[in-house]
Amino acid sequence: MDNYFEQGPIRPPSEATSLLIRVTRNCPWNKCAFCQTYRGTKFEIRSVEDVKGDIQTMKDYADQIMKISWKLGEGGRVNRSVLKQISNQRFHNDYFQTIAVWLYFGGENVFLQDANSLIAKTPDLVAILDYLKEKFPQIKRITSYCRSHTAARKTVNEFEQLKNAGLSRIHVGMESGSNEVLALVNKGVTADIQIKAGQNIKQAGIELSEYFIPGLGGEKFTIQNALESAKVINAVSPDFIRLRTLHVVPGTALEDLVKKGEIQPLSDDDIIREIGLFIENLDVYGTQLVSDHILNLLEELEGKFPEDKPKILAVIKRYFEMNNEERMIFRLGRRSGAFRRLDDLGDKETYLRLKAVVESYAGEGRNLDDDMVKIMNNYI
Repeated sequence: MDNYFEQGPIRPPSEATSLLIRVTRNCPWNKCAFCQTYRGTKFEIRSVEDVKGDIQTMKDYADQIMKISWKLGEGGRVNRSVLKQISNQRFHNDYFQTIAVWLYFGGENVFLQDANSLIAKTPDLVAILDYLKEKFPQIKRITSYCRSHTAARKTVNEFEQLKNAGLSRIHVGMESGSNEVLALVNKGVTADIQIKAGQNIKQAGIELSEYFIPGLGGEKFTIQNALESAKVINAVSPDFIRLRTLHVVPGTALEDLVKKGEIQPLSDDDIIREIGLFIENLDVYGTQLVSDHILNLLEELEGKFPEDKPKILAVIKRYFEMNNEERMIFRLGRRSGAFRRLDDLGDKETYLRLKAVVESYAGEGRNLDDDMVKIMNNYI
């Protein structure tokens, strides 16, 4: 096959095994100070016909993969044997393998790209969703990014139409609930818009993931960032809160703000304090806190509210009960990939190896934080 289908550059970590279907190209706002993903690109809404063409191409590949499975005696199952056969046959291109891997992971989840696919007209989105379900009736979950500005303008009825057509979950980059912080990073929305957006989605019965960036306001706005963000979350009561610790990406407008002194980045410890203040002020029910990104220092800050709130805050307390050297060792372990959770400090061999590195830096007067920042740059 020579056919291809488009796929955009990013998707949420929770959509790692989802099929990516590009409904729009790039970002219609593209001005957030902390983001460089779509810099220098033009936003476009793809035609329904083009998207359907991609879906048909995906279906054609899936049919070919099913034939391979039956030929191998796997009865239509896409397992390791089928994947190995496909990877060994050079005429199978990357698109073919993308569909094979999706089917291997169940072939049930789909993510609509790019940054704000729901800006497309609702009837067009419904037509795409209907066609997708027609071609792949086994699909169980369909998700998408959506800007708050867009979600606040769509009506609850429009979201209900999308839900009935199969849209299951929407990811919204709230980032902050503080109007000062939102203006500082040029987010293009206010707290009131974010509340209306979230409530529209929730009233339609669609699952909602809201993203919070601790540290986004720097030292000056750290308290506002925590308290005002919690206030927005409480008003919306999303299904998920996803933590995305701030990292100043080289080449962004945010880096320029830091160089000008308009934002003073927080230390890891201060970011954890901000997260703690945010969590303390959450008053939601049935909401799941998720720490599903490599930039988050404490991966175990997860649980359901309100019942897991004490357990989550206990993790933060445990972190600060460690002395400065122990926290530095853990931070180095987390940033280098040697540790994932605080319990990993019990790995004595790794602990002692990292301790030696920390002591070496201290003895030579070198700044370990600078090198950890360089490691984190590789994660973006």
